[in-house]
Amino acid sequence: MAKGFASSTDMAEKTITFSEIGPDLYAFTAEGDPNSAVIVGDDGCIVFDAQATPALAGKVIERVRTVTDKPIKYVVLSHYHAVRVLGASAFQAQGIVSSLETQRLIEERGQQDWDSEFGRFPRLFQGSESIPGLTWPTLAFEGEMSIYLGKREVRLMQLGAGHTSGDIVAWVPDAEVMFSGDLIEYHSACYCGDAWLREWPGTLDEIRSFNPKAIAPGRGDALKGLDTTREAMAMTRDFVTSLYGAAELSVAKGRTLKETMAATREVMDKKFASFAIYEHCLPFNVSRAYDEASGIEDPVIWTDKRDREMWAALQGE
Repeated sequence: MAKGFASSTDMAEKTITFSEIGPDLYAFTAEGDPNSAVIVGDDGCIVFDAQATPALAGKVIERVRTVTDKPIKYVVLSHYHAVRVLGASAFQAQGIVSSLETQRLIEERGQQDWDSEFGRFPRLFQGSESIPGLTWPTLAFEGEMSIYLGKREVRLMQLGAGHTSGDIVAWVPDAEVMFSGDLIEYHSACYCGDAWLREWPGTLDEIRSFNPKAIAPGRGDALKGLDTTREAMAMTRDFVTSLYGAAELSVAKGRTLKETMAATREVMDKKFASFAIYEHCLPFNVSRAYDEASGIEDPVIWTDKRDREMWAALQGE
C-alpha cells in the first residue's frame, strides 16, 4: 500500500533526459514524471505539452535552446490536465492549440482539476505562484488540423477518446513520428480517473495504424523503433483493458467499490505494481472504471475534497 495521499510524499527530483527521436524531434522525459516534446521546423518550433508550472516549463526551454534558437511558435496541449497545461505562459508562444473538447473541459472542470492535482502531486507544482491562471487555448479545432513550420507539416488529430475525451496526438509525416500524450505510457501507470476506458483500445488501434517509427509518450522513456513502439502500445492496452475488465466483472457480480479495488489488485498488481505512479493512480482508476462499468458515461469531476474522501475509503488512510 502507498504511504501518504497520492504522490504527496514523492519529493525526490527526477533525472531529465532530452533525446532526439527523429530528425529535429525531441522528447523531454523525467523518470515517470509528465513528458513534453519538441518539434523543430524550418522557421520555428512546437512544444507538445507544457508542464505544470512556468518554472518547470523553463527546464524544457533550457533544453530547447541546446538544439535550436528558432522561436517557439506554438504550444500544443494534448489534453486539459493541470500538470500538462499550466506552464504554457513561460513559452510566450504566438498560439496555444487544443481540441475543442479540451477547451470545453477546461471551462467545465479546469479549476477543480488544478486544485485536485496540486494536492495529489505537490512536487510538480514548485513555483506555482508564477502560474497566471488557467491556460486557455487561442486556437481550438475538431477532428484534424495541420500546422506548417515552413515546409514541415505537423498534423494534429483527434483519433478517439482514451485518457480524456479531448485527447489529441501530433504526427510528423516526414519522420513518421507520433507524439501521443497520455494515450500511451511506457513502464508508467496510466492515469484513468477521467478516462473513457471502453474507447481507449480503439484509439490505440488508430495510433498503431500509422506504424510510428518513434513515439514520445505521456510518461516514461522515449520510444524508438517499431518493436519498442508496439510494445508500449500493447502494454498500455493491457493496462486499460485489465482495469476495465476487473471493474466490469465486479459490477456484474454486485461487488462494492472497495471489493472492486481488491479484485482489481488481484489482476493488476502482479503485472503493473512496479510501474511509476501505480499506487497513486490505482484508487482513482478503480473509481472511474467502476463508474463506467456501472453506466456513468461522463467522468465525475474530481475535486480536492472528493480525492481525499475516495482515498480514505479505498486506501484506508
